[in-house]
Amino acid sequence: MPDLIRADWRRCRPPLPLAVLTLALLQAQGASAQDAGLDAPITLKRTPQLLEIIPKAQRGELPSFVDGDRISGRPDLETVIEGNASLRRGDTVIHADRLEYYQPEDLAKANGNVRVNQAGNVYEGPQLELKLETFEGFFNNVRYRFLSTGGHGEAERIDFVDSNVSVARRGTYTTCRREDYPGWMPAWMLSAATLTTDTEENIGVATDARVTFMGISTPAFPSLSFPLGNDRKSGFLPPTIGVGNLNGIDMTVPYYWNIAPNRDATFYPELMTKRGLNLGTEFRYLEKEYNGTVRLDFMGSDRLVGDRYNEKLATQMDQLARGEIGVGDLDLGRPKSRRWGLWANHRQDFDAKAFGLDSLTANIAINRVSDNDYWRDFTRTPSLTQRLLSNDASLNWSKGDWTGIVRALKYQTLQYDLATILPPYDRLPQITANYDKYDWNGFDFSLKTDYSRFRADPVQQRQPNGERAFAQASISRPFLTPGTYVIPKLQLHASSYQFEAPLANGASSASRTVPTFSLDSGMIFERDANLFGRAFRQTLEPRAFYVYTPYRDQSLLPNYDSAANDFNFATVYTENAFSGNDRISDTNTLTVGVTSRLIDPESGAEAARFGIAQRLRFKDQRVTLPGVAPITDRVSDLLLGAQINWTPKWSFDGTVQYNPDDHRSTRTALSARYNPGSYRNISAAYRFQANSSPTVADGNKSIDVSWQWPLNDLWGDKGKDLGPGRGQGGGRWYAVGRLNYSLQDRKLTDGVVGFEYDGCCWIGRVVLERLTTGQATPNTRIMFQIEFVGFAAIGSSPMRTLTQNIQRYQPLRQPFPAPSRFTNYD
Repeated sequence: MPDLIRADWRRCRPPLPLAVLTLALLQAQGASAQDAGLDAPITLKRTPQLLEIIPKAQRGELPSFVDGDRISGRPDLETVIEGNASLRRGDTVIHADRLEYYQPEDLAKANGNVRVNQAGNVYEGPQLELKLETFEGFFNNVRYRFLSTGGHGEAERIDFVDSNVSVARRGTYTTCRREDYPGWMPAWMLSAATLTTDTEENIGVATDARVTFMGISTPAFPSLSFPLGNDRKSGFLPPTIGVGNLNGIDMTVPYYWNIAPNRDATFYPELMTKRGLNLGTEFRYLEKEYNGTVRLDFMGSDRLVGDRYNEKLATQMDQLARGEIGVGDLDLGRPKSRRWGLWANHRQDFDAKAFGLDSLTANIAINRVSDNDYWRDFTRTPSLTQRLLSNDASLNWSKGDWTGIVRALKYQTLQYDLATILPPYDRLPQITANYDKYDWNGFDFSLKTDYSRFRADPVQQRQPNGERAFAQASISRPFLTPGTYVIPKLQLHASSYQFEAPLANGASSASRTVPTFSLDSGMIFERDANLFGRAFRQTLEPRAFYVYTPYRDQSLLPNYDSAANDFNFATVYTENAFSGNDRISDTNTLTVGVTSRLIDPESGAEAARFGIAQRLRFKDQRVTLPGVAPITDRVSDLLLGAQINWTPKWSFDGTVQYNPDDHRSTRTALSARYNPGSYRNISAAYRFQANSSPTVADGNKSIDVSWQWPLNDLWGDKGKDLGPGRGQGGGRWYAVGRLNYSLQDRKLTDGVVGFEYDGCCWIGRVVLERLTTGQATPNTRIMFQIEFVGFAAIGSSPMRTLTQNIQRYQPLRQPFPAPSRFTNYD
């Protein structure tokens, strides 16, 4: 038994709190440092003597401290403290009107206004019996509060099993803050015959439990578990319920399995009243050398497939009756109703030194689904609305200035009758090796090599499959000064092809060698400026970029991976007009532009950037992609761009592509954001893409607006900043949403509109979502959710929808580390 330190004086103060002790030591150290002539700054450090969690082996060795108005007893037998009595050992302190401690049994008995603080968890009541070392005992008519969640409640009796586990008899639990007025009742409350809490596992289990919300109680649950912190735990997750025109009533009851600290699995059966039952599971693992995720969805029979087939067949029969199609045109092949999806990601780190390398890693990504319509019918799966699903395995290595990849890439293309797409080529395999050397006697040198074997349907692609070996060597000599730069560069592109079938000219192989010369130059001017009462460092940065690549006939070569580069500020200063390695553009162009920036001289932050650029062509382009006309304009469109971040609240970004010949904008993208504080964000964007014909005035025009804003601001209630993920106080409404509107079609293409209510200890959400995803009839669903903060949630969670659609959306509650036990030090 630990020794009991008896007080022979009236009042014996307990040990000083952590911060006071540490600060005193640091002040003494700071004074010593000053005496020694040292200028080291004073920093607050945590003392190792005060542990967050006291090991069990040390508990029995800790001393006890008593304090009170009157102390009496017999040595090594019992001690009686009366009046303002307290007993402290380790992370446990007991306060009471009268306290008796029996040393042989290590038993404390307390009566009258008893208060126990055990590692920040507080218990209050009239009567307590407790063994200090093992923390075994009971507490009658007790009120309690847990430090990690702020949850509290009352119980007729609490039995302490040990320092972590306790069982409350006929207890209640809520995270609603207690108000001090007669008749107060929390907005929600859990009532249970028994309430077992385990603070080590951070889990609570209630039996014969009912949840009461706004005076309405649920039926009794035989057993119900809930978290006492942010740690993971096995058990059923709150069910999600949604209503939509595609699925009908959609209900999911997930089960989470915390297999180990580095492994877990989630099972989520999903019942859709219009379609059937979808069974899904997700498995995650994390090791020092590897990690990954595997997800599988399986639906044995989807009634939507049959309904869609019957509608299609009925339409064809009507067309047959009208003579529009023949009998041979009927699609009588009934599609399979069994549907599945598989998504997996794995990353592996190898011992590179064993292979003589600096690094060696492997990555595997699998994305496969059962049919072409999966992307339309399962919009909330990991594939989202993607129609090109990549299956990719790669081995990545590096050694000094060398890097490389050995890769196998295969696509699954999901076709759609109303918008078919040409599948990309599979690369089985692809092998690359790259060498980069900078400042080699003043020169920069690089070598990029690539061998790829391309596979696809030759009939669909209208060109043969084949193999390509590609190499690109470049050498440059930068000439740099504080205000200027000139960078001449010479490149050489070489390619060799082997084909499985002959080309149009009968050749089964081909090769190509193309040189490129470029000269990049610019100047940087600076001056001090004062605009709108603010001091700036303003720059003026003219730039000229010249490229010359001679013509080489490439019209007979297949095109496996090349596409025309988009015309923007990122590509206007590049040598090749094409991406990929099958086309090297013949070029004789000069790109000129100028950029001006406003820089805060104190912080170095860029407050604004303005740019303009234009490309001058000295001869017609002759190398083109199949079916694309060559560019003959001597002067390109004019690019104008601006980025303004005048204050942290406001930002603006705009790009305009202006055609000087037609005197019109061919592309415009404007966006603005207003973010004056937490949970206040409005973003708007306007996009315009002109038609290819200059005689057609209309084009693709759309407006995109998203927002998150407290409605209480409208009547002057600005709330309080409680920190990230904690909201701005109870009783506040928030409007959330995003609208994408097509101006030329005059209709809403996609929309998300909803409201959130922060009730302090509960949050209510209702969100209406409308997605087109290429369907004739948009998919519409409404989601309701009630989140009992620190406990559970019911309904269909719209959090993923809000996060994906609203820029800078901030959840009203986010997990945060549990507070230290010293934040509630007695």
